[in-house]
Amino acid sequence: MNVELFIPCFIDQLYPETAFNTVKILEKAGCKVIYNAEQTCCGQPAYNAGFWEEAKAVGGKFLHTFSENNYIVSPSASCTGMVKNSYNDLFTNTVVHNKCRAIQANIHELSDFLVNVIKKDYFGAELEGRAVYHDSCSGLRECKIKDEPRQLLSKVHGLELVEMKDTDVCCGFGGTFAVKFDSISSAMAEQKVNNALEMDANFIISTDSSCLLNIQAYIDQHQIPIKTMHLADVLTRGWGNV
Repeated sequence: MNVELFIPCFIDQLYPETAFNTVKILEKAGCKVIYNAEQTCCGQPAYNAGFWEEAKAVGGKFLHTFSENNYIVSPSASCTGMVKNSYNDLFTNTVVHNKCRAIQANIHELSDFLVNVIKKDYFGAELEGRAVYHDSCSGLRECKIKDEPRQLLSKVHGLELVEMKDTDVCCGFGGTFAVKFDSISSAMAEQKVNNALEMDANFIISTDSSCLLNIQAYIDQHQIPIKTMHLADVLTRGWGNV
């Protein structure tokens, strides 16, 4: 199966290892990964800020870069949700309407693709410790993923997955929200971390690096003994011992 890989700017610039691990997972699942180096942003920052014409220009580039003939997989529920849902506002009844609809049908967040499309949930990963899963707003509400990441994490050797309180409450990132309302954002991240600590967790895992960045910033600032991890990084842990 040919799979086109979409790596959002956030991961490209700050978490490149997550991108490489996504490739490793897809290849281990039997996919041929295609990466078009011409890809850029999906347009979400401009769209969320209200600059729809600018978002349309960036989104048009996205639609030109990717094919409607293959599955498109991304390790970001946020950017996947942007394409799947918000492109309706930008491209309905335009000249790229049909291609947009085809791409919207083909794009998947990583855990959704692994569990629901190719039906694979075991990758021989190993990670010792106790973890909680953070349901990102985009993952839960836009991509409709909840059980998929948990199913994948339940198959990781040595990892005990427990449910924390308010797992579906926002972490406080929200793009520019974290910049414009930094004190509120920090308080929300504090609440998320405290809920994880109540469960004696060693790790907070999610499908969105942006959420993890916000949470990890609070952790680092207060030197708290807990770590954030992206799902893709968990699923490739310990492969040298398998």
